[in-house]
Order: sequence, then structure tokens, then C-alpha cells
Amino acid sequence: MEKVPFRSIPDLLRHQANRLDAKLAVKYRKQGNWVTLSYSQLFNRALIVARGLRKLGVKPGDKIAILSENRVGWVIADLGILCAGAVTVPAYATNTPEQVEYTLNHSDARIVFISGKAQYRKLIKIKDAIPMVQLVVSFERFLGEPSLPLTTFYQLSEIDDPITEQEREELSAVIDAIDPESLMTIIYTSGTTGIPKGVMLSHRNMLFDAFATIRKASVQEGEVFLSFLPLSHVLERCTGYYLPIASGAMIAFADSIEKIAENMLEIQPTIMVCVPRLFEKIHSRIYEHVHQLSLYKRKLFRNVLSVGRRYVHARYIDKKVSLWLALQHAVADRLVFSKLRQRFGSNLKFCSSGGAPLDREINEFFWSIGVPILEGYGLTETSPVLCNNTFEQLRFGSVGTPLEETEFRVAQDGELLVRGPQVMLGYYKDQAATTEAFSDGWLKTGDIGRIESGFVVITDRKKDLIVTAGGKNIAPQPIENLLKRDKYISQAYVYGDKKPYLTALLVPTMEKLLEFAQEKKIVYTDLEDLVVHEPVLELYRQRVEAVNAELAHYETIKHFVLLPRDFTLGAG
Repeated sequence: MEKVPFRSIPDLLRHQANRLDAKLAVKYRKQGNWVTLSYSQLFNRALIVARGLRKLGVKPGDKIAILSENRVGWVIADLGILCAGAVTVPAYATNTPEQVEYTLNHSDARIVFISGKAQYRKLIKIKDAIPMVQLVVSFERFLGEPSLPLTTFYQLSEIDDPITEQEREELSAVIDAIDPESLMTIIYTSGTTGIPKGVMLSHRNMLFDAFATIRKASVQEGEVFLSFLPLSHVLERCTGYYLPIASGAMIAFADSIEKIAENMLEIQPTIMVCVPRLFEKIHSRIYEHVHQLSLYKRKLFRNVLSVGRRYVHARYIDKKVSLWLALQHAVADRLVFSKLRQRFGSNLKFCSSGGAPLDREINEFFWSIGVPILEGYGLTETSPVLCNNTFEQLRFGSVGTPLEETEFRVAQDGELLVRGPQVMLGYYKDQAATTEAFSDGWLKTGDIGRIESGFVVITDRKKDLIVTAGGKNIAPQPIENLLKRDKYISQAYVYGDKKPYLTALLVPTMEKLLEFAQEKKIVYTDLEDLVVHEPVLELYRQRVEAVNAELAHYETIKHFVLLPRDFTLGAG
């Protein structure tokens, strides 16, 4: 099979529509019921969006933004934009009006697809500052007078007018003319360290990454993906959306992140693309339940988990399982692991994890209970996958081995450098930043790491490394992961660069904290009031001290502050 068998994403979709026809491509909830679209229906829906855009004068290379939460409309709009030869500019649904303004103006977006009223209100706030925007297209029908030129997705698509043979031929010619190396999307980095940069990715970048990942992870036709991560993020866009289309899978859209547990049982996915946060929460809940068991049952759980760990190492790392261990594992699986797995549905083959480091102990725990997590690594600038673990090549504590044609090198200061067909075209309108991002043709990842027997091990972000006033180099991520393992701590940020000691910002696990407050009969007015109560602070001192006991003296947390809400982009 050719490495990248298609010229563009629309070329891929057209091929799959012809080949798979009535096979299901997407599944989503509409007015309480699950609705599906086949591959040929999805392609037709993309074509009528492309037709609508061309009637508005959209030409190849034009920039069109999508500002929406996950929904099937996001995918149809994106495919329609690409079928018209245009460039998709995704914006996070959680972005502030100011962030949206920057994205639209910097990218020169002429048209913006939005989910509904909440996103429209953001545009109203900045309407005088976005003169380039000629039209807003809403996935939901609107009531009331629009303040910006507005139409609906339904009207743009003229869904009641089937696509004619002539229109199909014209759009086919547009698709044929797309150069594999041409700009496909501009994805803006979150901008946590300054002004966001627009990462330019080509059709070839994304297609190479999708097909190389399919081959490496052995993704089969007919898989069922449950999609819940933001489509505006490159991880979900490539591995949770383009990759399933490339493999002939079905994508089911979760109702929301809060409904994941229910949706897993309804959809029975075979593959899920996840971030570590989900595994941290599930791990924490399982252990909360275990702590409530009798002493005998807690001991039994520890023993079966030990059997699970030994079995995983014997089978996937040493490649040799003794008959006695296989027998012990079969008993442990029947008594304990099979019951834990039920909450993931009965068909799950594996989850992939990316976007942030996954705690090694949590990873091994899930493998032990029979929920394999294939941890990988990549950047927005690399479409995103650079490397990943597989069933054949597995090493805990690493992010796996590189994809085909992908090379890693370690710079003198420990920074990982990479090159391969998935590396970006550059930063949009920012030649200086593009030049700065490369060293002799190698992309600087910004991550510190090493290569061990072909496996890539990330130790920290280069810019996150803490150098204390005493000259000690400290990687904060392992300390943050230890803190987040505590059932009372949801999020953690460790700080101490050029300071004599480390401090931490901690976000409590709210349901646990509220239970504690109820138990101790603490009187409080709101969460801001609760997190400064002395009994609460004393509880967290004890939790932090328990973590400190596992750390070297210079790594310990000397002070912490409790925050009443989660870390968000909106709150800075």
C-alpha cells in the first residue's frame, strides 16, 4: 500500500464514499435519538456545503473558521470547506471573544461557522473589530434580529436541492486540483506563553499521520470510535476523525464529556482517543470504591492487581507467559477485572492517550485490568502523532517508538528534535517564529527527553523545567502527577523557578471536598469561602505531606494555595 494513497482529505472521502457506500460513517444524537449517516451520505452532505460556499464566491485557499462545540455539523462543515478547496481555521468553543477576534483577524477568515447563540454572542461583542467576516453560518436556527450577516447551515446547504451531476463534476474537478502540499488548516496554539501562533498543516501532513498511525496501531475497517475531545484540537481532528474515515470506521459523537460513561455503554466503542485527565478520574473513582471495602477485600484487590501487572509484563514486554501465571490471571480476570471493564462497554480493544503525560502507575493499572492504553506523543506542529506504544512494542514510562519515516535526535541541552512528513509547513504570517522553530531542518519540540532502545522518553517541557535558587533542576510534571493521584486533588501546578523552594496551586476534587465539609459540619457561603477554612487547609496539608514523603528534600512542596475552580484558558 502506498504510504499516502490520496492527494487530499476530500480525495480520501470521495474514495471511501464510492468504496463503502452505505456503510455507517457517523452516529450522533438528534432530539434524543441516535441518527446515522453512511459514507456516501456524509460525502453528499460535504458536497452541498461546498456548493453553498462556492455560490458565496469562496475560492481555493480562502480561510473559513469553525467556532463550535463537537457535533456532526463541525465535521460536515470542515469537509465542505475542504471540498471547496478552502482552508479550515478551527477556534476552541471555550475561547474568549478576544481570543476569537485574534484568530479571525490573523487568519483572514471570511466566513465563520458557529454552533448557536452562545458563540454568536461572542461575535456580537467583537463585531466592529472583525471587518473581514462577511457571513456567519449557524448550525442552529436563530430567532430574533441578527446584528451580523447571518444564515443557517440548512440555508447555506440548500439541503432540499439534491446535488446535480454537473455540480458533482465541477466539485470533483476542484478536489482533483488540490495539491497534497497545499495548506489545509491553520490551527492556533493556545497562546499560554504569549500571542497564539497559527500552525499551518497541509493535506499531506494530516494524511501521512493518519495512515502511518493506522498501520502502526493496526486499526481495522469497521472499528467504532467514540469521539468526545474537542475537534478544534489536532489530536481529535487527526486521530479521532480523519483516521477513522481513512480506516473505514464509524465515529460516534458523545453527548458531552459528562455523559462519557453512559455513552460508552450505549455505543460499545472499540477504540477511544483520550487524554490522561479521563484516566486519572476513573482511576481515582475505582480506588475510592476500593477504600470502602473490607480489609480482606482490599487485600484481595491488591493481590489480583499484582497478578495483572505481572501478566501484562510477561505477555507484552517479556513475550513469555508461564502456565501458572496464565491460570492465575484467568481467575483474577473473571473475579475482578471483567467487572471493572464493564463500564467501558464490552468491545473496547484499546484507548490511545496523548495531549499530556500519562502517569506511569495509572497506565500500568489500566493495562492490568484489561484496558490497554497506547500512549503516544506529538505536537500541533506535527499533525500530531510522532510516536506511540503498540501491543508489539510497549514500554511503560515511554511514549513509544517513532512512526515510519519519522526521526528523533537529542540536542546538546537535552531537547528532542524531530523530522518527518507530518511536520508543519510553518507558522502563518510569522517567518521569524518559523525560522526559530527549526534547527538545520529539524523541528525543535520544546520537550526534554531521551531515546532508550528506540523508545522515546519525555522527561519535561523545556520551558517548564524549574531551576531553584539553590541550583537544583526539577521537573514539575512527575510531582504534579503524584499530587493529582490523591483523591482530594483534581489539578495541580508546581512552581519555583529561581525561588528557594517549591510552591503549588491545587484545585480540589469538589465532590470529595463537599463531602468532607458536610462530614465536619463546616459552615461556608461559597467555594471561595470553603477553600480557606482551617479544617480544609489542614486536610490538604496532610495530603501534601504524604506526597512530600515520596520526594527528595529539594523537590518537596513548602507552600500551597487552594483554588475554588478548575484551570481554564478563559480564566488565564
